[in-house]
Amino acid sequence: MDRSRPLARRPLVALLTATALAATGMTALSSAARAADADLARNGGFESGLDGWSCTAGATVNSPVHSGSSALKATPAGSDNARCAQTVTVQPNSQYTLSGYVRGSYVYLGADGTGTTDVSTWTQSAPDWQRLTTTFRTGPSTTRVTVHTHGWYGTGAYHADDITLVGPGGSETGQPPAPPTGLRAGTVTSTSVALSWSPVSGATGYAVYRDGTKIRTVNGTSATVSGLSPSTAYAFQVAAVNDAGESARSATVTATTATPDSGGGDSGLPAHALVGYLHASFANGSGYTRLADVPDSWDVIDLAFGEPTSVASGDIRFDRCPAAECPGVESDAEFKAAIKAKQAAGKKVLISIGGQNGQVQLTTTAARDLFVSSVSKIIDEYGLDGLDIDFEGHSLSLNADDTDFRNPRTPVIVNLISALKTLKAKYGDDFVLTMAPETFFVQLGYQYYGTGKWGGQDPRAGAYLPVIHALRDDLTLLHVQDYNSGPIMGLDNQYHSMGGADFHIAMTDMLLTGFPVAGDANNVFPPLRADQVAIGMPATVNAGNGHVSPAEVTKALDCLTKRANCGSYTTHGTWPGLRGLMTWSINWDRFGGWEFQRTFDGYFG
Repeated sequence: MDRSRPLARRPLVALLTATALAATGMTALSSAARAADADLARNGGFESGLDGWSCTAGATVNSPVHSGSSALKATPAGSDNARCAQTVTVQPNSQYTLSGYVRGSYVYLGADGTGTTDVSTWTQSAPDWQRLTTTFRTGPSTTRVTVHTHGWYGTGAYHADDITLVGPGGSETGQPPAPPTGLRAGTVTSTSVALSWSPVSGATGYAVYRDGTKIRTVNGTSATVSGLSPSTAYAFQVAAVNDAGESARSATVTATTATPDSGGGDSGLPAHALVGYLHASFANGSGYTRLADVPDSWDVIDLAFGEPTSVASGDIRFDRCPAAECPGVESDAEFKAAIKAKQAAGKKVLISIGGQNGQVQLTTTAARDLFVSSVSKIIDEYGLDGLDIDFEGHSLSLNADDTDFRNPRTPVIVNLISALKTLKAKYGDDFVLTMAPETFFVQLGYQYYGTGKWGGQDPRAGAYLPVIHALRDDLTLLHVQDYNSGPIMGLDNQYHSMGGADFHIAMTDMLLTGFPVAGDANNVFPPLRADQVAIGMPATVNAGNGHVSPAEVTKALDCLTKRANCGSYTTHGTWPGLRGLMTWSINWDRFGGWEFQRTFDGYFG
């Protein structure tokens, strides 16, 4: 969150560097294509607009074109690389050549879901039309491949035309695939069951059944079914799917959800909580708000911000806003009395560490230990209930060899986890621990994690995931900042953008359902409990990009807690126990006439 201006923070940019995803060295097809080969790309010349293509930021133009009358023009911006993609039916164990003409800076052409090695080729600079080409071989069960083109974050528009995918066309079997075998239950929590099964030849997807009812369809051979009731037995089956229909269902597997563990960091919060940040150390256009004047609707009050003396020191200081900057600021004695009064009323008051200006990098164990001691000093001096981690910018990133969120190796990650576990152990079960990462550090991990297989991705991508995972049993609340974000891909493999309920629904569904990290079905980030999750939103249009109206807030809550009013996105569960809402900030909500607070009170009151 940004302390110095109305926007909550500046958007993050950049994912893939110019050195990423270089063309692979696979053997190319002969220039004389085999007799059975054909061009399988639909509307590769964009003569029919974007028919067959799904683009995050693209349109067809009449000039410049490589051939025909139209070409694609797509403009990357912010956290959007302007990807355009289409899914093509192919044959297993077959060779394909992907080609296309592009112009612009940092233009990429590639294929995903090949079943072997996904490929990509690119050009750093193409002032005129340049042909890109790459080859791949499909896996033994692959029947569909997604071809795509994209640009580079913030480098301007690129053009593409005459994209072809040459190889044997996908054959229709005329009958559904065989039923899956090997269905088994893996990790079982109080609200979720992880399932996996063996792949079926010719299947393009799998339908998952719970107690005889189809609940979702997935592409891979695993799924985590969430939104379940604790201490309850469920029966699961799966069926294989292709264009000809659905197979018979697999044998049934039963699993009983666990009894909830009260040690998850509930810490006395109400069933539905309203969380807000209070500008306690600075002023901006929203005006200063005394802690005693914060209405009773606010259940968790995050004091913003504690900041380090230097980026890598680990020495955190909390300096209250001076009277010259914040007219009407209360004395230290009045401030501490207000904290006690809020706590007596059942509220939680936390120190929030970081914000946009407070970069914290615990690169050494000495910095880790100083972080623990200095944060403890602030908590003890003011008698606070706990700690909020709002690390932004370059505070967290992953080293190139750090590829497993379950076993992190990067010092800034490992030391932060250690520090937070130490603080939790020091203050006990009642210690409130919350986190407010940005979508870039969490949900973006569905597509990208750290520097990636080929190197060159932004090392911050998904960097909060190992911290959240390591502390999930100690975490009271995760409230991701669903604002100032570029488009993020949801579990429906579609990009979702700020400005409406859909974005909040898709982003929250990912946290409550779990998701494969960097698309790896064998490396799944498990779901969080619904009581651990709140939705982060800006309080007003002044507070951050992505503000939504009260009606859209209500739609998001209806969909996630009641599976009603959902719009185009289909959730993977229903979570009446969703903890609530977080906003940046209490000050901005006061500035806006308490609209955000009234929306929360009207829904949960």
